[in-house]
Amino acid sequence: MKVALGQFAVEREWRHNLATCLRLMHEANAAAADLLVLPEAVLARDNRDPDWGVNAAQPLDGPFISQLRAASAEIDLTLALTLHTPAGPGRVFNTLVVLRRGELLTHYHKLHLYDAFAMQESRRVTPGCEVPALVDVAGMKIGLMTCYDVRFPELARRLALDGAQVLVVPAAWLRGPLKEAHWEILLSARALDNTCYVVASGECGEKNIGSSMAVDPLGVVLARAAEVPALIFAQLDEERLNHARRQLPVLENRRFESPQLKR
Repeated sequence: MKVALGQFAVEREWRHNLATCLRLMHEANAAAADLLVLPEAVLARDNRDPDWGVNAAQPLDGPFISQLRAASAEIDLTLALTLHTPAGPGRVFNTLVVLRRGELLTHYHKLHLYDAFAMQESRRVTPGCEVPALVDVAGMKIGLMTCYDVRFPELARRLALDGAQVLVVPAAWLRGPLKEAHWEILLSARALDNTCYVVASGECGEKNIGSSMAVDPLGVVLARAAEVPALIFAQLDEERLNHARRQLPVLENRRFESPQLKR
């Protein structure tokens, strides 16, 4: 499976971000990618107004997703990204969507909200309450995570035990002391913990690091972007994954049951 990771700086106007997403979709499709992963919260952002993105939320049948669905109907590409969707008065979900051939295959409301490093995502965002379903892409099973989720190994392990071979992580990873090191270590750890591929797309710009990465099941970094807009590619090989799981059978050797979501 060929994966594309597209990172960009999300703008204030959703139509500008839609145009960027459409461009990256067509570029990834032209390069024969099977899957394109875009960053977290791509609908709208204003770094001077932390509420701008959530105030701009759109439902899954709104114009942003509807136009992406229409564009996806014309190409053979699976698309993953997140945006804010309404969750009641003054509240939103951080929603990961997967689109292919004009259809919304699945969506996932982010479980772990970023109440850390002096941030409080939960002030306006409502957490999800379901483990995301797996998605089949080009013969491989994809598990879904969003940004801060990667700090919680239980979700990655649950997805791997459910059958995931690839963990997809749209993100907007904030800059800060040691934060880029955390990003690289955590992505590599989740790959090694579960002998899965990890493909993570990071928003870049003034506040976030970019650094989109693809990591193989033995922790080898296959591709990495810098801090500026980019479209990078990685080839995921099921035989490489099977080799890793034969050599490092952590899923078989574990002594704990599958993690369950706390209610």
